[in-house]
Amino acid sequence: MPIEIVEKEHISYLNIINAKEDHSEELKTKLNEAQRLGNEFKSKAVITFNTTIGAKRVDTTVWAVTEKYIQLKNNIHIPLKSLIDIDF
Repeated sequence: MPIEIVEKEHISYLNIINAKEDHSEELKTKLNEAQRLGNEFKSKAVITFNTTIGAKRVDTTVWAVTEKYIQLKNNIHIPLKSLIDIDF
């Protein structure tokens, strides 16, 4: 079953939960790369994360990576523990 793509503006309406496995450590390099691509080149990343209604995917620019969250435009935050994958 394909993962539903959501608009970043709709993320705040979703109930984001932890992924089955915590991928945040193994995704650290990709997260930093996504942040660099977003800040220097305005390039987008495809972020897959977990919600109470299943995995969702968003195609957006990563503005910042903190210890616990990735920050997107309009002050939208996705917890690192909810991340499933990141692609460029």
